[in-house]
Amino acid sequence: MDPSQQTPQETVVAPVAPLLEDQLELDMKHCFENLIVIDVGANLTNKKYSRDLDSVVQRARDAGVQKLMVHGTSVKSSKEALRLSRIYPDIIYSTAGIHPHDSKSIVEEPATWFDLEHIAQAQECVAIGPCGLDYQRDFSEPDAQRQIFAKQLHLAIRLNKPLLIHERSAQLDLLEILDKFENLPPVIIRGFMGTAEEALKYLDRRFYISLTGYLCKDKSDTGVRRLLEDGTLPLDRLLVETDAPFMYPNTRASKLPQHVKTGITERSLLYLHRYCTFQRNEPCSLPAIVEMIAAFMKKSPDEVALATAFNALKLFGLS
Repeated sequence: MDPSQQTPQETVVAPVAPLLEDQLELDMKHCFENLIVIDVGANLTNKKYSRDLDSVVQRARDAGVQKLMVHGTSVKSSKEALRLSRIYPDIIYSTAGIHPHDSKSIVEEPATWFDLEHIAQAQECVAIGPCGLDYQRDFSEPDAQRQIFAKQLHLAIRLNKPLLIHERSAQLDLLEILDKFENLPPVIIRGFMGTAEEALKYLDRRFYISLTGYLCKDKSDTGVRRLLEDGTLPLDRLLVETDAPFMYPNTRASKLPQHVKTGITERSLLYLHRYCTFQRNEPCSLPAIVEMIAAFMKKSPDEVALATAFNALKLFGLS
C-alpha cells in the first residue's frame, strides 16, 4: 500500500476490523466462484469435437475443470487419446482400453492387441479401460467380452495402472472374474448407473465409483440418488466425470428435486446451457454435476470438488 494512504496509528479505531473481514469474505467468495474439478471420463476423440476441440478444452478450463482424462475404448481411440495427451500436456491424460462393445474387434484381429499394449505403456496413459462387461446390448458376444476383459486385467496388473470398469446388467459375472485375480490395482466403476445394493458390492471390495449427469435421469428409489442421500457412497470413494459427448445433465428434469436445482450456481448453468446440448455434452458441464451431487449429499460443492479432485490426483498420479 502507498504510505500516503495509510491511516495514522492514532486514528485506528474498531470499525476497521469489520471492514477487513468483509473484504476477506469477498475475496474468499471470489476464490470459490470457480470449483476446481477433474473430469475422469471424457470422450474427446469423438468426431463431434473434430472442428473445435481447442475451444472445448479452453471452455472446460475456464469453467474450473483443471484436468481431463480422455478414454480410449478401442485400439484406434486409445491411440488418438494418447495423441491428445501430448498436444495438451498436464491438462489431458489418456487411458487405453477395449470397451465391451468392441471386444469382438480383438477376437477377429488378435494382432491389434499388441498395439494396445504398446499404447498402454506410455507415461501419459494413466489407466487401463474402460473395459468390462455389457449384457444390455449384443455388439460383442458375452464370451468375447469375458475373454478380452480378462486380458485387460492381466495388462493392468502387469503395468500397475488403475482399472476403469464399465458394467451393465453383468455384475455377477464381472465380480466372478475380478475375484479370481490377486493384486488388482485400484478399480473404478465408471459411469455407475446401478442400484444402491449393487454399489455396496463394489464398495465392500474397496472399489471407487464414478458418477455422471445420469443423476438427472435416475428416477428410482434404489439407485444413484439414494447412494448419495443416505451416505452409502463416501467421499473418499467418489469420482466425477461427464462422459462427454454423452450423459448431458438435464438440470430441468421434472423429477430433479427443487433443492438440487437451486443448488446449481448461475455460473455453472451458464456454461451448461450455453455450450452443452443433449446431442453434445462438454466437460464444462462438470461443475454443475458436482453441485448436484453436493446437494444430494447435503454437503458443500467445495467439499465434493476437493475430495473428488484429490481422489483423481492420488489414483491416477496426475501431475
